[in-house]
Amino acid sequence: MLTTLSIRDFVLIEQLTLELGQGLTTLTGETGAGKSILLDALGVCIGLRASPDMVRTDARQASITAVFDVPDRHPVFHELRELGLSIEDNELVLRRIIQADGRSRAFVNDEPTSAGTLRRLGETMVEIQGQFDLHGLLSPSHHRTVLDTFAHNDSLLKTTQRCHDAWQAAEQELSAAREDLEQAQREESYLRHATEELEDLAPEIGEVARLETRRGLLGNVAGIQDAIGQAAQALVGDDSADERIGLAFRTLERAAERGGEALQPAMDAVDRAALEINEAIAQMDAVQVALDADPDELERVENRLFRYRDLARKHNGDPDDLAMLLERFQRGLEALDDSSAHMARLEAAVTKAAAAYDQAAASLSTARTKASKKLDKTVMGELPVLRLERAQFETAVRTAPENRTPAGIDTVEFTAATNPGAAFTAIQKTASGGELSRFLLALKVALANDNPLPTLVFDEVDAGVGGATAEAVGKRLQALAENVQVLVITHSPQVAAKGSAHLRVAKSEANKAGQLKTTVIPLDADQRRMEVARMLAGDKVTPEAEAAAAALLKGSAA
Repeated sequence: MLTTLSIRDFVLIEQLTLELGQGLTTLTGETGAGKSILLDALGVCIGLRASPDMVRTDARQASITAVFDVPDRHPVFHELRELGLSIEDNELVLRRIIQADGRSRAFVNDEPTSAGTLRRLGETMVEIQGQFDLHGLLSPSHHRTVLDTFAHNDSLLKTTQRCHDAWQAAEQELSAAREDLEQAQREESYLRHATEELEDLAPEIGEVARLETRRGLLGNVAGIQDAIGQAAQALVGDDSADERIGLAFRTLERAAERGGEALQPAMDAVDRAALEINEAIAQMDAVQVALDADPDELERVENRLFRYRDLARKHNGDPDDLAMLLERFQRGLEALDDSSAHMARLEAAVTKAAAAYDQAAASLSTARTKASKKLDKTVMGELPVLRLERAQFETAVRTAPENRTPAGIDTVEFTAATNPGAAFTAIQKTASGGELSRFLLALKVALANDNPLPTLVFDEVDAGVGGATAEAVGKRLQALAENVQVLVITHSPQVAAKGSAHLRVAKSEANKAGQLKTTVIPLDADQRRMEVARMLAGDKVTPEAEAAAAALLKGSAA
């Protein structure tokens, strides 16, 4: 609910703060007083287009602030979460500032944001409806959404969306597989030859490094063998390490006969040294044997390294990439060999996903058709009350199975026939201005019965009607306001009398220079009676007009 609207330096409004309550609030005033300026200000505050001519003459900037009391589980909380915003105490504050140079700034609860964000949030909080407004209920592009909201089709819509996404994903996978298969078939000859080459090499990750180490060893056989000989001579032989360690052990052994256990650790260490020397000799012998075993090994190692590098250059990669490349080529050939079965599986998945979508979309279509009958009956029940006894309303649900969209296979359009026997045509093309407003009001009443609507603002919904018809419009607005907050700009005394609150918009001179300003005055009971009397009689209010106004107000309160 809109609780406060504050406006400063906007067109003709110098400074204004409106405190608004539940129910029906009527705004009246003479033509040109600036009633529509209030709606323009509210529209700008919820993200509609702003322009520099909206800034009051001689002012640096205009500002509009709208404060809303948001009930729990309101749709705006979902929007706020998606935008990363939050509110406290269920109070949402939208603010728009327009600079004189045309630039504007937007805020949500004093956090800077964009006009687009204001509009996204504002659309869930306020709906402004003018007599010839082609948005909302009068825009065919919205009719399906309106019907789904009326029918509480959220679950069916989500299921249909999910099935559509799954079907599209299956289609994309099949399309990609077909492209891959066609590419593989074009390259099959090359793929088989390249695979045979790599399979003959049988590459392993890390083998090149091992081969290079082995080649370094084999390429220095003479030097290594000489080093092994010198090392062996140092370890065993005349005056060698082995001989010296043996002498050390025997010396300690003789001393241990006199010193007891104290020398035992030293003797153990010397003994281990002798064992390590023997191990070293064994390892050197093994290397010597390996170097002597195959004189052709170096050639084989170099040939394998050459093949690695040759194939790596051929495939524009590194030698270590060849093992993974071989696996990829092998998978490609497997796909070719198994292409028929693989494609059959993907095609079956698409068929299954499409069938699931068709079933979900059919269920949604059934729900829409059923809900359309209920909506038609509800709206038709409102039309006689609004003096449209001869008119008919019909929600046209047209199903096109070939038109598979995330929201189903239906198009929805609100149609009307204003006279018996006339063909049903689009509602915005069928009705005159006054009739269109009343059709709109009937729809609003029908939707408000089962669904939470935002604050509704009507600009001259009673245009072109008077007398009993205006009285009927007022009563339906009054009934609608039992469920939602309604603000209506009106020139009809019958409608004005139905409000639970009444605001009078007036224009006056702001200064001696003749600059004008618009003011809004909340009316008490006496002021309200005089305003309704003015609306009945014109500039000169007569006692008879006052009495008629009092009767209207009394009848509306009953």
